Order: sequence, then structure tokens, then C-alpha cells
Amino acid sequence: MTGDDGDRTKFFPAIENKHGGPISMWLDRLADLGDAKYPQQIAYLRENHGFSQAHANALVMYVRNSPTSKRFKTPDDFFATLDPVAATTAHDIFAAITNTYPALELVIAWNQPMLRIDGKYVIGLSAAKNHLLLNPFSGDVLATFAEALAGYEVNKRTFKVPLDWEVDAELLCGMAAARLAELV
Repeated sequence: MTGDDGDRTKFFPAIENKHGGPISMWLDRLADLGDAKYPQQIAYLRENHGFSQAHANALVMYVRNSPTSKRFKTPDDFFATLDPVAATTAHDIFAAITNTYPALELVIAWNQPMLRIDGKYVIGLSAAKNHLLLNPFSGDVLATFAEALAGYEVNKRTFKVPLDWEVDAELLCGMAAARLAELV
């Protein structure tokens, strides 16, 4: 099992144990695929050799010169990659919530900034070219706030806001409160 550091080589002993042969053999087999794209490499390992998605991904991404799954060590590293307007909005979103709930910790998980408490996630954010996507980690929370979210594009567990969103602290804090109530 891997640790929290994102080191893909931590999968190697399990791959060798489950699939046999040294890792160098599997690296050579992927090299033999030439310029195959990621999906073809994954499919090759899964369909021809019975690899799990996690093992195939670890090996393929290592071959593709991505030895770690961690792109960002801190939320500030994440924010630094955003357009300045989006970065300001993202900062303001988290500040609006943490001003009311200072016990929440801003962390990076799945390469995205998220607020959590006691290891449980309260709200997360991801950035796209034209919007920010907010995730309160609960379909029930989104349903509770359906009326307030009527002007937003709402998906199964997320909702979109523009990059230059005027942060609705009342909405965000209400959602955070509802999510925190679920976690008790």
C-alpha cells in the first residue's frame, strides 16, 4: 500500500509479488509499446496481465516520468498555478468558511485544496479554465441548498461558480454547517 507521499514506487513490491518478475521486466514491456498513449498502456496491463487500475497507473505514470502522484505540496502551490482572478476567488472561498469555522484545516487531497476536520472532508475546490467547481462532499447538502443554488450549474455532488465569483459567504458557511452536522 502507498503512503501519503504519492511515491509510485511504493507499489513496485506488490506488483512484483502479484504479477511476478522484476519491475524492470514490466518497464521493458511498457517500453516495447513505443509511443502508446496512457489509455493503451493501462489497457495493455489490465487486459493482458490482470493488473488493477492502481497498479497499472503506478507503473504507467512512473514510465511516463511522473514518479509521484503529488502535484502540489501545499494549497499555496495549487493557488500559484491559477489565473490571478481565480486564485483570489479560491482564497476568498476558503477564507469565508474558515473565518466562521477556524478549526477546519486547509489541505491538499487528490491534488485539490480541501477543508477537513478530523480527517473528514467538508468542502473542496477544483479549477477549470472557465469556472471553479465546489464540492461539499454530500448530495444531501446540495439538495438542502437547492433553492439557493438555483442560479448555478449543479451536478451530482458539485456546483460551478465563475472564476470572478463574488463569494457568497452565507451560502458557503451554511453548506459547511450542514456538512459538519453530517459528520457528527
